[in-house]
Amino acid sequence: MCGICGKWTPDGVNRESLKRMADSIRHRGPDDDGYYLSGSIGLANRRLSIIDLNTGKQPISNEDETVWIVFNGEIYNYPALRQHLVELGHQFKTQTDTEVIVHLYEQYGVDAVKRLRGMFTFAIWDESRRRLFIARDPMGQKHLYYRHTPEGFAFASEMKALLVDGVSPELNLRGMHHLLSLRCIPDDDTLFNGIHKLPAGHWLLFEEGSLSIRQYWDLQYEPKNEGSDAEQIEQLHVRLVDTIQSHMLSDVPLGAFLSGGIDSSLITAIMATLSDRPIKTFSIGVREDDFNELPYARMVADRYKTDHHEYVVEPDLITSLPDMMHFMEEPVDPFAFGVYQVSRLASQHVKVVLGGDGGDEMFAGYDRYLGNQLVDLYCLLPGAVRSHVVEPLIKRLPDNFSYNNRVQKLRWMVAMSDNSAGERYAQSASFLRFGHAHKQALYTDSLWNKLGGIDSSALLVDYFNLPNATDPLDKMLFTDVKTRLADHLLMVGDRMTMAHSIEGRSPYVDHQLGEFVAAMPPHLKLKGRHLKHALREVSRRYLPEVLVERPKRGFSFPLAYWFKGDLRKLTERLFKDSRLAQAGYFRGDAMLNMLNEHASGAVDHNYRLWLMLNMELWYRMFVEGTPKDVLKATLSDALDRTQQIKIT
Repeated sequence: MCGICGKWTPDGVNRESLKRMADSIRHRGPDDDGYYLSGSIGLANRRLSIIDLNTGKQPISNEDETVWIVFNGEIYNYPALRQHLVELGHQFKTQTDTEVIVHLYEQYGVDAVKRLRGMFTFAIWDESRRRLFIARDPMGQKHLYYRHTPEGFAFASEMKALLVDGVSPELNLRGMHHLLSLRCIPDDDTLFNGIHKLPAGHWLLFEEGSLSIRQYWDLQYEPKNEGSDAEQIEQLHVRLVDTIQSHMLSDVPLGAFLSGGIDSSLITAIMATLSDRPIKTFSIGVREDDFNELPYARMVADRYKTDHHEYVVEPDLITSLPDMMHFMEEPVDPFAFGVYQVSRLASQHVKVVLGGDGGDEMFAGYDRYLGNQLVDLYCLLPGAVRSHVVEPLIKRLPDNFSYNNRVQKLRWMVAMSDNSAGERYAQSASFLRFGHAHKQALYTDSLWNKLGGIDSSALLVDYFNLPNATDPLDKMLFTDVKTRLADHLLMVGDRMTMAHSIEGRSPYVDHQLGEFVAAMPPHLKLKGRHLKHALREVSRRYLPEVLVERPKRGFSFPLAYWFKGDLRKLTERLFKDSRLAQAGYFRGDAMLNMLNEHASGAVDHNYRLWLMLNMELWYRMFVEGTPKDVLKATLSDALDRTQQIKIT
């Protein structure tokens, strides 16, 4: 695992500017750094040593030093690939997976990327062709950003490396528009004007000043696996064990995130059966009982006698938000807090950790997959009954602010009944955040005139309608994999683990496992009202029944409670001095009205409040250039004042 960066300019690359880029992502690789400069090209690497600790220094070249690579990630099938290449006559000077990619490129050119099984981004400079070849792994576990201008081309694992290279940060309004609705910024967009990301499963060629991007892999949801339901579940079990075993490849200590849900619990259980020593496990929790999952994590830790570590998070974690935002380079999703805190805990004990990212998107674990079917049943009621009896009654119900509360679900059902197929699914993604109407109320007239004609949900509808899947459930899963997973959850996992210089691995998003799951019939993913049916059936072999059958819980925090309590005054203070309002983007009164509605208990706005709070801090940090320590002091001071008010 590493951080990589590089640049091409016709007049040559300055070593000091390249070093500044690499130093900005030092947290991704604190063990070592390395550089390659030749004429117009410069490559740099920050290394976190996981495989071949002694001879794996990057950049690495082929035998005659005409092909050079910087690489971020892990290739799990590299031993077999290495043996294949040795048989073809290639000579190796290290034991790294990095060098395997170099020789694979020599042998197969850009098609080499199709032979890799792992998580990766890499950049190869081919001196003889004078071209730069960059690729991102199939599912998007690793990220890569680039900037292409008339003056040259630059790339990096994180955008901060591009920002220190003379880029004046400007807010990309379209990127913000999509983030407020979708929780992520899909495809090649970012929050910064002029900076793009390489989509998952794509490669990039930069040659003679021109740029070309191609897709080399995609999921196809076509039920074609052989065997009965029971036989396919057995095949899934075998593949899971194989995948998890391959992900345990490491020359340094490793462990597992253990949230108490099925996904991470099953990975922990299988790791424990494959290991000859106790697995180190890491869990976090909160004091609010309806959000706390520590008891379930302990259940698994006790059963498999893991070396277990826990940490309880308090509301004052808000003061760490600027630090997290520095690493995320985007507003910090509440989910990221959990990953950040548990990564900090894990970093005290291991350098590699396996987690359950992708289990819900691959196996159908979210309530909305079932909910979209229940809306169909609701729509069978006569329109008069729905509009004159059911819906007025639901409108009168106050939100109760608990996790996954039923009032929110009922309101969601009513709102979704106005749509069908892809439109319903797309609208459901933004229901708790900013739909089109919410954004119109939040935006100033000038911003709405610029963005009002762009419907963020249309991005999801476009994926939903692609021919990669035909069944409605598979269409939802495919869309989530292409957006929510690749551009949100996997990015959060990468950034929050690397913030603490540890490597996070996600077995559920291994692309070969993904191909098998996509080819399973939909009823093995959602059977009746049972979400993640196939994965639950495998889990029964390893986990207590109470854990297998318990309702899904997210890796989340009680923000709804906190915005009514400890975070209310802090948020109010920031909103009253909103830089986004002063810049002419948001309506300050709309921001405060939403906070007051939430505090009164009328409507649970906690997701929207969190997004606005984060956008406010992001704008101050990245656009205005406010140092993160100043922002931390501002937040700490506001929390102290809240505590003083409570005491008084």
